[in-house]
Amino acid sequence: MDNSTFQAYEDEIQALEEEIRLLTEKYEDLQQESTFFSDEEILESIKALQRETQGETKGHESPSDLKAQLERLETDLSFLTAFTGFHFTSHSKKTLEKTRDGTVQKHRLSGKCHSLSFQLEFQLLEMQNNEKVSAVVSDLSIIMESREDSNVSKFVSSIEECGDLLTFFRSISTYAEWYEHRRHTFLHFK
Repeated sequence: MDNSTFQAYEDEIQALEEEIRLLTEKYEDLQQESTFFSDEEILESIKALQRETQGETKGHESPSDLKAQLERLETDLSFLTAFTGFHFTSHSKKTLEKTRDGTVQKHRLSGKCHSLSFQLEFQLLEMQNNEKVSAVVSDLSIIMESREDSNVSKFVSSIEECGDLLTFFRSISTYAEWYEHRRHTFLHFK
């Protein structure tokens, strides 16, 4: 290998390292921005949006108003998909048992986080005590396309055991984002 070819590879490696550094800084900035809002603030915003949406639909039932509302909802959905990286392709829910104290439902959910596909199947027990509603996830089964990585396989197994969906979604979001970065980086070397 001559020096010019070697230098070209060195230059490409340095450019990739700089790109990785910039992407890491950008990612850390986005993480800091997203932590500025507490869970209570997010829930209050969602409730306010729901009240606003319900108020709009009660008095305006014309087709043009419904079409405009549908377009707004599609815009909101595309924003949330771009913001979180999650794109859900299917969801099914089946009520297995309904009692006075609670409801057991079986959920099947599939989608993608960035380019990483996943499927979830779980049972959700919802119980209402006084004015509080609590939910318990059981029989969680996760199928992912990237299970050949032993660390991901161990992570998925531990999530399935404890039934912690929130941790799964938070972790898979970060993992899938960096999975994409790695995939793009390795494409430069092919």
